Amino acid sequence: MNWHLLQLSEIEQLLNSSPKGIDSITASELLLENGKNQIADHKKKTPLRMFLQQFSDFMILVLIAAALISGILGDLVDTLIILAIILINAVVGFIQEYRAEKAMEALKNMVSSTARVLREGKTIDLDACDLVLGDVVVLEAGNIIPADIRFIETHQIKVDESTLTGESHNTEKIAKTLPEGTYGLGDRTNMGFKGTNITNGRGLAYVVATGMNTELGHIAKMIQQDETATPLQKRLIAFGKRLSIVILLICALIFTIGWLRGEAILAMLLTSISLAVAAIPEAMPALVTIALAFGAKRLVKNNALIRKLPAVETLGSVTYICSDKTGTLTRNKMTVQETDEIQNTNDYLSFFQENTLLKAMALNNDISITKDKKWLGDSTEIALVQYAFDNNINKYTVEKIFPRVAELPFDSNRKCMTTLHQTEKGILVITKGAVDELFKKLDKNQKALIPEIEFRVNKMSEKGYRVLGYAIKLLPSLPEKLSIESVESSLTLIGFAGMIDPPREEAKQAVAECKQAGIIPVMITGDHQLTAKAIAIQLGIIASEEDLVLSGTELSALTQPQFEVIVEKVRVYARVNPEQKLKIVKALQDKNQFVAMTGDGVNDAPALKNADIGIAMGINGTEVSKEAAHMILLDDNFATIVKAVKHGRRIFDNILKFIKYTMTSNSGEIWAIFLAPFFGLPIPLLAIHILWINLVTDGLPGLALVSEPSESNIMSRPPRSTKENIFAGGMALHILWVGFLMGVVTLAMQAWSMHYSQNHWQTMTFTVLCLSQMGHVLAIRSEQESIFKIGLLSNKPMLGALLLTVILQMMIIYTPLFNSLFKTQPLTIMELVITFAASSVVFCAVEIEKSFKRMRK
Repeated sequence: MNWHLLQLSEIEQLLNSSPKGIDSITASELLLENGKNQIADHKKKTPLRMFLQQFSDFMILVLIAAALISGILGDLVDTLIILAIILINAVVGFIQEYRAEKAMEALKNMVSSTARVLREGKTIDLDACDLVLGDVVVLEAGNIIPADIRFIETHQIKVDESTLTGESHNTEKIAKTLPEGTYGLGDRTNMGFKGTNITNGRGLAYVVATGMNTELGHIAKMIQQDETATPLQKRLIAFGKRLSIVILLICALIFTIGWLRGEAILAMLLTSISLAVAAIPEAMPALVTIALAFGAKRLVKNNALIRKLPAVETLGSVTYICSDKTGTLTRNKMTVQETDEIQNTNDYLSFFQENTLLKAMALNNDISITKDKKWLGDSTEIALVQYAFDNNINKYTVEKIFPRVAELPFDSNRKCMTTLHQTEKGILVITKGAVDELFKKLDKNQKALIPEIEFRVNKMSEKGYRVLGYAIKLLPSLPEKLSIESVESSLTLIGFAGMIDPPREEAKQAVAECKQAGIIPVMITGDHQLTAKAIAIQLGIIASEEDLVLSGTELSALTQPQFEVIVEKVRVYARVNPEQKLKIVKALQDKNQFVAMTGDGVNDAPALKNADIGIAMGINGTEVSKEAAHMILLDDNFATIVKAVKHGRRIFDNILKFIKYTMTSNSGEIWAIFLAPFFGLPIPLLAIHILWINLVTDGLPGLALVSEPSESNIMSRPPRSTKENIFAGGMALHILWVGFLMGVVTLAMQAWSMHYSQNHWQTMTFTVLCLSQMGHVLAIRSEQESIFKIGLLSNKPMLGALLLTVILQMMIIYTPLFNSLFKTQPLTIMELVITFAASSVVFCAVEIEKSFKRMRK
C-alpha cells in the first residue's frame, strides 16, 4: 500500500480511524486478527531438540557405544547403570539449558519498549508490541518509532533513518500527501518507519503497518542473528577445546598403560572414556549463562535492568563511572532559590505591566497538570512554573491572555527553548536557556551590559545554583517559516532564575564507596562550571586541587592527544554537549580504562554504545538511549550503579569459584587414575564411579556456589582487568596442586584399605574422592576468609547441596540394591570415620592456604 500517496481522509477510511484514535474494543479485535507488533525472533530450539542435543557430544556417543558393546559381551548391569547415569546427566543438562533459555526470555521481556497513543481521544501508554493498525501515535524527540506510520501532524519533526536507509543526515517530516511518483524509503517524507528514531520536534501519526509487515519486518531475516556468547563464555569454549585435546591424550595414555599392565581391555576402555566425559568441561559455558542470567534477574531487584548479558560479567571491571549530574547524582527536583530581574528601557516590551520575569517563567514551558492537580513535565520547568505560581502568577491564567501560537523546542546544541505568543501588539517571543548562550543572541543595545549581568550570574552560580535566563522580543506578525536564526536574535534579557537540584542523600556515600573500590566517579553536566564544581565538592567527587574541572568549550579546543594527557585528572565536565561524551569515552579507553557512561538523550546514544558499559535512565531516558545501552537504571540513581558494580563483582567472583571447583575436581580424578599404575596400584575407580562423582559433585554443590554472598573486601579491592586471564591470581596453580593432593589422598586411601580392608578398598577410595570434593567446595566459598568466620549458614543452598550429596553417597554405600549396581560394600563405622577423616585433608589444606594469604596481607 502506497500510504505516502494517499490523502489523510482516504487513510482514515481504510483504517477506520480518526485523529482521536480507535476504541479499545476495535484495538483488541485487530490485535487478535493481526498479531503482536513484533519482529519474529530466530527459530527457537524446541524442548525435545534441547534434550536430544545433550547426547550430541562426540565423547558421550563413544561412551554409549562402549557401554552397549560391554552389554553385548555380557556385563549388562554395568551397561544399564552407565546408560542411566548418562540419561540423568542429560536431564540435568536439559534443565540447566531450559532454565537459561527461560531466564534470557524473561530478560528480553523486561526491556520491551512503550508507545504513547490516543484512543477515543485519551492519551495512554502501552507496550509497543500491542499497537494495531489505525492507532494514533504521539511522538516526540527521543522516541523510537514503534511501527510504520503516516504523519498526521508535525512540528519541526526530524527522524534519523540511517538504520534503514543508510543516510547519515536526519530527514525532516511533513504531514502533506506527496505528489504521484516513485519514492524510495528515504524520500517518503510523510512516513515514519519502525526502529528509526526521532531526533527533534513532535507530532501525531497513524499506524499503517505492524510487526513483520513493516519495512523493518521485510528485512528481518537479514538482521536476525543468534545470541552471541559473552567474552567469558568465548574464552571458556576456546579453553575447553584445548583442554579436551589434552584430556583425550591423557585418557589414551591411561588406557594404554592399563592394557600393557594386563587390565581388561573393555573395562579400561569404559574407564578412560568415562574419565574423558567427566573431565572435559563441556557444560561450563552453559552454567556460566545460568549464573549470568540469574545474576541479571537479581540486579533487576536492585533497579538495574541488564539489556546485554556481557554487562553482568564486566560490571566488576569498571574503573571510571562517568555520570550525568541531574537526577542521577541529584534528586531531579529543582527548586528556584532566587531570581534577578533586569530593568528594561525598551518601552515596547512593557505591555506585561509588572512581573515580566515571572510571567515569562509561567509561559515558556511544556508543563501540564494532572487530574489530581500535580505538575507533569520536566523537573526544571516544574520548578520555574511552581515558583511563578507561588508568587501569584498562574500559568493557565496568563496563557489565556497570551496564547501560544508556535514554538522552537529545546535543543541540546543551542541550549535554548523558544515559545511565541499572540498579544495585542504582535507576536511575543520568549526564549529561555543558558545565560551564556543568550548573551550571543542579545540586541546590540544590551550587549554593553553583559559584564555586569555576567557578574550577577556568577554570584548565583557560586552558590551551586543552576541559572537560566529569559529574553524576549516583539515581532509584528508570526513568520511563515520559523527559523532559529531569525527568531532567536536581537533579544532583550529580562532576568534570570537561580535554582538547585540538591544531591541525593545516598549519592555521597556511593561516591565514597566508588573511591574505596578503585573506581573514579566523574560528573558530566550541561550546567554552569561553577554550579557543577559546587555540587561535585559536596559529593566528594572533587577532593583535591589536582582534580580538574573542564568546560565543553575547553574540551572542544583540545585535540584528542592533548585531551588524553589530562583526561585521567578531570573529575567534572561542565557545559558539555552530548556528542562530547563520546570523546571522553574514547580518551579514557585509550588510557586502558574501563568506562561506564550514563545518558538519557538521543545524542547520548553514540557514547552509550561505545562505552564499555552504557547506562540509560529508566525514568527520564529516551527510547533511543535505552536501545543503545547495556544497562538501564530503573530509578535513575547513581547509588544503583555502585550497587550494580558490587553485584557484578560478586557474580563474576562466584563464576570463578565455580570454574575453580569444577576444574580442581576434574584434576583430582585425572591425577588419581593417572598415578595409580606408577604406585603399582590397580585402577582405583570403575567407569560408573567416575560418572557418579561427575553427576553429584558437578551438579548441586557447583550451582550452589552461584548463591555465595559477597566477599567482605569486595568493594575495597581494585577492579579486575578484563584482559586478565581467568586462571590468573593463582587459580591455575590451585587447580593443579589441590587436584594433585586430592589424587594422592585418594591413592593413599586405596593403598591403606587394600592392606587393611581388602574387600572394601574400592568403596573407601570412591567415597574419599567424592567427599574430598565436598570439602574443597566448602573451603573455596571465600577466597581468603575462613569458613568458620563466614559461617556454614551464610549460603543455605550450599549446605543443602552438601547434605544431599552426602546422603546420596551413603545410599550408594549402605543400600543393597545400589551395592550390586555400583559394586560397593557397606563400610564399618571405623572405616567410615577413616574415610571422612581422609576426605577432610583437602579441606584443611585449602584452609591453611587461605590463612597464609591472610598473613601475607
